[in-house]
Amino acid sequence: MLKGNTTFERNSPVSVFIYYACVVVPVIFTMNPVIIALSLIGSIISSFAGREHTSVRFHIYMLILFVVMTAANPLFYHNGETVLFVMNNNPITLEAAIYGAISATAVISVLYRSRSFTLYMTSDRLLYLFSILSSKAALILTMALRYVPLYTRHTRCVADAQRAAGLYKERNIIDDIKGGMRVFSATATWALEYGIVTAASMEARGYGVGRRTRYSPFTFGHRDIVLTAISLMLFAVIITAGATGSFSFTFYPRIEASPASTLAFAAYTSYGVLSFLPAILTIIEDVRWKYLVQKI
Repeated sequence: MLKGNTTFERNSPVSVFIYYACVVVPVIFTMNPVIIALSLIGSIISSFAGREHTSVRFHIYMLILFVVMTAANPLFYHNGETVLFVMNNNPITLEAAIYGAISATAVISVLYRSRSFTLYMTSDRLLYLFSILSSKAALILTMALRYVPLYTRHTRCVADAQRAAGLYKERNIIDDIKGGMRVFSATATWALEYGIVTAASMEARGYGVGRRTRYSPFTFGHRDIVLTAISLMLFAVIITAGATGSFSFTFYPRIEASPASTLAFAAYTSYGVLSFLPAILTIIEDVRWKYLVQKI
């Protein structure tokens, strides 16, 4: 959950989605330790700056996942030329250990971003975003999200009704299979009937007759223009550097990095700003708010 009114809560779902796409894509398609480290640090700091309520248990799980992934890679993959020691006739190499640590950091940073994404992009925001691309896709997504818990509750009700009728007195595998088939048959019949009723109701309300206007509580304002422009410009610098191999990084058979260049430095700086952008915007908003309060 979020504490207080955070910066991204006041932005359009379109600009927020574009930002998260720009900040996650470089981590997925590169193994550069600088990019990945900036991503992890930025995601953690932004979560605190954005007043995202993250439990201590979540951080502990991420730490355990990091340790497990870091230790597992050199145990199962023995590539690399720098042998640290030999375990059960299998070499444990420095390159494999570092690769495991970098890949674990990348996974954890993406998990932090995904958790933040789910906090900001609620179900109504996602439906609004999909409706821009396709109203039919948004309708299908809405119905799917609604029908899954609906079918689950109906299945539970049917099973409880059969137990109340005394159909599960003898507990054995044959009765369980027969009971499961009865529940499935009743739920499937109800689902077909419910689908027909839903289709008839939508047709009666004029769905599919022609072009319809729709109300949306989200607007794409100047805040969204600024966020989208900054995200895309920084992302363009990163993609340009990646396409030219300016920050390429290899681990096997030996650790090698591209020579330092102006474009690589620009890419690191751009991704650092992009990664810390939620924290930067939140700090700017807080300073501006305190300044306006003092002027009253």
